[in-house]
Amino acid sequence: LSGGQRQRAWIAMALAQGTELLLLDEPTTYLDLAHQIEVLELLRNLNKQQNRTIVMVLHDLNQAARYADHLISISSGKIYTEGSPKQVFTEEMIEEVFGLSCKIIDNPVDHSPLCIPTGIYKKNFTK
Repeated sequence: LSGGQRQRAWIAMALAQGTELLLLDEPTTYLDLAHQIEVLELLRNLNKQQNRTIVMVLHDLNQAARYADHLISISSGKIYTEGSPKQVFTEEMIEEVFGLSCKIIDNPVDHSPLCIPTGIYKKNFTK
């Protein structure tokens, strides 16, 4: 199996167990963009329609802002901020946590926050 097929098989096995809580670490790793969206849509539907709790780590910030109801950003092993995507997903947070200058705009599809990188933040980034 490819890495993406293996990832999808792991998710299927977790779903087959019928658990009400899914803990997922980078569930979209190794997947092409279409399959990433397919997995994230499936997880959102499980959350909304079957009332399953989904806790996942995502490093794609725009996907996290689009698909999560609650975000937690972590810096130096500690919670930097948490809340709704619109509360957490700010230019200041992206600069402080990721060392990246950006503009946050309104996603024209679903109105979630959307990060547009503008460059590496100028301060000495060591996190």
